[in-house]
Amino acid sequence: MTIVYFIIILALLILVHEFGHFVVAKATGMRVDEFGLGFPPRVLRLFKKNETEYTLNLLPIGGFVKIFGENYDDANDPGAQESERSFVSKARHKQALVLVAGVTFNMVFAWLLISLGFMIGLPTPVDYDTRGDVVNPQLMITTVAPGSPADRVGLKSGDVIVGLDSSARSLGGALEGPISPENVTSFIQAHPDDELTFTVERGRQVVTVQAEPEPDIIEDGEAVGITMGLIGTLRLPPHQALWQGYLTTGQLTNAVAVGIVTFIYEAFTGAADYAQVAGPVGIVGLVGDASVLGFVYLLQFTALISVNLAIINLVPFPALDGGRLVMVAIEAVKRSPINPQIANTLNVVGFVLLLLLMVAVTYNDIINLL
Repeated sequence: MTIVYFIIILALLILVHEFGHFVVAKATGMRVDEFGLGFPPRVLRLFKKNETEYTLNLLPIGGFVKIFGENYDDANDPGAQESERSFVSKARHKQALVLVAGVTFNMVFAWLLISLGFMIGLPTPVDYDTRGDVVNPQLMITTVAPGSPADRVGLKSGDVIVGLDSSARSLGGALEGPISPENVTSFIQAHPDDELTFTVERGRQVVTVQAEPEPDIIEDGEAVGITMGLIGTLRLPPHQALWQGYLTTGQLTNAVAVGIVTFIYEAFTGAADYAQVAGPVGIVGLVGDASVLGFVYLLQFTALISVNLAIINLVPFPALDGGRLVMVAIEAVKRSPINPQIANTLNVVGFVLLLLLMVAVTYNDIINLL
């Protein structure tokens, strides 16, 4: 079922992205020859409205839009140049609008998903809410350090800690008092030589694992490699949910942008940690984790991937929308099209480099599974 969820999420996000290009291309007077559901080969021609064919294709992983005159080779095509409805004949700002539309639609889609989450009831840190509207707070694991004792025994982000016991090798006993970040941290540090038994709720499952604290994870004492927070449920009426969703999307976008820029910089300097990046294999696992926790977590995860897709596409790199925007900007300055051979070569090189990066990340995903 996890693979099905992954395909649905991927298809939906790509379809939203391409639909953005489609809508703005139509709005700016460009001729759209085809809007396809899925990727070729074509299975069925659904219908044709005006000049646009709507098709169903074999690979159910998104969609595509074919705009007349959008390829670099079309810059030398007299038919495309002379047509008032081709991409290359339009003003540069209109070309830029079409290119950025996919990113915009992904961001709007993320905003709507997060807003829907707030309407349903979204997991929210207690200290995030200043009005006290968060209800039923629970101690949730928010991050698990890769390679830590917690990671090795299978603790996951989203697990809710409901019990903590130690072996009898030192003080023994169970955690007393409220299950809070401070109490759990103190209990772990008070039992540095013990095997600790964590009882956690994972969606509707109750899981019990044993982990032994280790030094050098934190500065002052031993730890198992988790961060925790009191997480409750925040449910808002539609108008407040939309506003809070907007604010949360902005915060998420900033965090994702900083993370991606940092990773790109570290990749060029040879210091990138590929363990912090997930490829298709890793994302499948994350989809499975989110689906176990519940529908609202799956909404959050989809919104996160949508923001990631938007930011990545804005990177000024050949084969991405950001790279094409740079090309449009150069053409606007020089007041003539870029040589198609140069543009196509840059796109091919960019595509190959992106493919190599994907192979490296996927390899790391597979290694982590072994």
